[in-house]
Amino acid sequence: MIQIIAHGNVRELRLHRPPVNALSPELVVALRKAIETAPAEGVRGLVLSGAPGRFSGGLDVPLLLGLDQTATAEFWKNFYWLLGVIAGSTIPVVCAITGHAPAGGIVLGLFCDWRVMASGDYKVGLNEVQVGIPLPPVILSALQRQVGFRRAEWLAVTGALLAPAAALEAGLVDELAHPDRVVQAAIAHCQCRVALPPEAMGLTRRQARADLTALFEVDLEQELRTVMESWWSSETQTALGALVERLGKKGGYPSPSGD
Repeated sequence: MIQIIAHGNVRELRLHRPPVNALSPELVVALRKAIETAPAEGVRGLVLSGAPGRFSGGLDVPLLLGLDQTATAEFWKNFYWLLGVIAGSTIPVVCAITGHAPAGGIVLGLFCDWRVMASGDYKVGLNEVQVGIPLPPVILSALQRQVGFRRAEWLAVTGALLAPAAALEAGLVDELAHPDRVVQAAIAHCQCRVALPPEAMGLTRRQARADLTALFEVDLEQELRTVMESWWSSETQTALGALVERLGKKGGYPSPSGD
């Protein structure tokens, strides 16, 4: 589910779970382990990427709706763990958003050091509310850190999906690149970071990201219980069921633009 590609001292972790790299329990655990083990293997920086035109379709809702409460709770615990591992990585993590990245797709990017998005007819945004999922507090905090409080409120409450230029203007992504060059641009940015004096860069980076890592230095059990209560509420289950029905009629995950 993850293709590992070496670019000198930078490692690319390419999501490879067709058709849309939807986040399953297995993919979440595999990605967490790949990020955790990289520094000990001599890697100086990481790039997260996806397939051309599709970074990630977000959570695999059809699969998750088939899980019982215990397995669902385990998934959310591991998803939070993955976000904490990205935020607290001792080496830079750059996100190459190779195409559509709604919901959980852009959530991964929020916890990275930098986000490079492919230009083109793609959409990115936190559309959880549109499909019946309240935005979890940890994710909302990361969004506020990225784009500011007022813009985060608009993005989170409306679930707006943005084209690349609008995402850049909003601060949701940091850089745009041609679809054929988006991964190379992310690698180049990462290589520039790891070329800096390592101790100075590392200490400054830890200080600059301390507010992000602090989100995971508190007891999150109550938050996870609240997330679970929301997930199993009748409104959310009805909305997610309707989403799965629409996906079935369309023959699978459509693009955020409706293709």
